[in-house]
Amino acid sequence: MLRETFVELLANYTGNTQLINELWAEIEKNYSSKKRHYHTLQHLEHLLKQLQEIKGEILHWDTIIFTLYYHDIIYNSLNSNNEEKSATLAEKRMRQISVASEHIERCKNQILATKSHAQSPDSDTNFFTDADLSVLGQDWSIYSQYYQNVRKEYFIYPDFVYNPGRKKVLHHFLSMKRIFKTDFFFGKFEEQARINLAHELAIL
Repeated sequence: MLRETFVELLANYTGNTQLINELWAEIEKNYSSKKRHYHTLQHLEHLLKQLQEIKGEILHWDTIIFTLYYHDIIYNSLNSNNEEKSATLAEKRMRQISVASEHIERCKNQILATKSHAQSPDSDTNFFTDADLSVLGQDWSIYSQYYQNVRKEYFIYPDFVYNPGRKKVLHHFLSMKRIFKTDFFFGKFEEQARINLAHELAIL
């Protein structure tokens, strides 16, 4: 489904099948890295499923799907500029297939928004960042697998270094008036997300 959706997306902009296949291969390779445990193709599949539920609410569907595929294409747990690097690569690839500049800028802004998941004046961005956080509101069995996979991505850090940082993240979310900015995701995931975050915090 991921590959088919990507091919259909790019077919709107180029008839170069070889280029489309090369760009998909790059995405598949990056998201399948052995160093990744959460930021994987499965994460993209989950995001796509969440966004398809609200496709009618999205103003710029093509753009948000570009954002989906490229928002974590560059990911290294040691670096703090993954979003910036991902946005830069997204721009490069979108220019290769002649996507309009306004859509490229919108995509880049959405990718950068995943750094803080803050409220945006752009509704599509809020839908995307909420979808990106939707794992927080899944059943505990899924959420527990998520936070364990995140821990694996930071395996180089011992617990005495990792745990305080993770607690800071959990406290940050729990202190927010609303974790989810859109009414759709708020109603669907807010309550369970707070239960999950508090539970993980208690375990740490």
